[in-house]
Amino acid sequence: MFNLPKKAILTVTTLFIVQVCSAQSYTATAFPDRIILTWSDQPSTTQSVTWRTDSTITQSFAQVLAEGSSPKLEKPEAREYNAATSPLKDATYQRANYHSVTFKDLKPDQMYTYRVGDSTHWSEWFQFRTAPAETKAFSFIYLGDAQNDIKSKWSRVIRRAFAEHGDARFIVHAGDLINRSNNDNEWGEWHFGGGFINGMIPSIPSSGNHEYFRDDKKVLTLDPHWRAQYTLPENGPEGLKESVYYTDYSNVRMISLNSQMIVLDSNSMKAQAIWLEEVLKNNPQKWTMITYHHPIYSTAKGRDNKEFRELFKPLFDKYHVDVLLQGHDHTYSRGQNLPTGVSGKVGGPVYVVSVAGPKMYKVDVSPKWMDIFAENTQLFQIISVDHDNLTYTAYKASGEVFDSFKLKKRSKDKAAEFTDLRR
Repeated sequence: MFNLPKKAILTVTTLFIVQVCSAQSYTATAFPDRIILTWSDQPSTTQSVTWRTDSTITQSFAQVLAEGSSPKLEKPEAREYNAATSPLKDATYQRANYHSVTFKDLKPDQMYTYRVGDSTHWSEWFQFRTAPAETKAFSFIYLGDAQNDIKSKWSRVIRRAFAEHGDARFIVHAGDLINRSNNDNEWGEWHFGGGFINGMIPSIPSSGNHEYFRDDKKVLTLDPHWRAQYTLPENGPEGLKESVYYTDYSNVRMISLNSQMIVLDSNSMKAQAIWLEEVLKNNPQKWTMITYHHPIYSTAKGRDNKEFRELFKPLFDKYHVDVLLQGHDHTYSRGQNLPTGVSGKVGGPVYVVSVAGPKMYKVDVSPKWMDIFAENTQLFQIISVDHDNLTYTAYKASGEVFDSFKLKKRSKDKAAEFTDLRR
């Protein structure tokens, strides 16, 4: 045992107290927070919203009305919904209630305003726009892993994406939104970073390996925050609902796979492959995009998801999937359907790996499938779809354009024509 002078003990104690007190608290209160839009049903006529309060709030509501620019927003003008409420106790034994509502019978392509609360503690009024009933040009944001230093270094990326394209219709998150599963403070940082953006632009999240942990029986388990805070479509295979799903927006089918369960569970891999083929086979939309976490063509050294690639790539090719939105490798890369490095107007899917957070890996330059790559660079992507044309642009965190290409889709039954816009 070391005998420290009293002055030294006081100094160490003071430093410890300052460090603890300086950490931001994400403890729930009676006021709604972590307000986030997702879809659980048809985006043109419904909108789901989920939020959190402390455990004292057991009954909560959401009010919505068509935006008319009038300050008269409360009832009777607003339509009120009773929220479904479920408790959540995280790994640190913090208790909170999560509330969710799905607004229904909305008009397509209409701006609405809404708020959530318990009649005493209300949020501010937010706005959202429903999807169009017919094909119409739109754009969305795609983000790779957030994972580390979320509040400190990831926040500026999602906010720059919003600043560049505040009219984006949704945001795709390609897994590893946090670093330590079931860590409420990290989810607090993620919601802090998105802030009011999450309450205005719907999210389409995919789970990554860092959203999983093994329980007391060593069973691979999805973070309980996932289903508590996201109200997602339940059109996936049994046992994987709300982590495997699809959403149709305008003339795009966006599909989310659970690649953590694909690479670690052979039964889940087969179930997702069977489900995916049905979803692709019975797809009325012209454009098809799939998001998942683990790339089937990896960029970082020592990574290869061979079984995933061998089972799923033939489906991507057969059904003319257009773009694969991936994460996990903490680099940026983009290439086409051919691992031999052939570029130009080649038919077939475009594979993209991106990273939004600060954790970085080195690129393994030996793979021949990459037409462009970057390391040590935080990015966001804007994807614009205008009938037969798709334009993809990757931006650095500074807002500088790094990569861009165009696809032209003459028929949903044929591969899109590719044009590299960097040349």
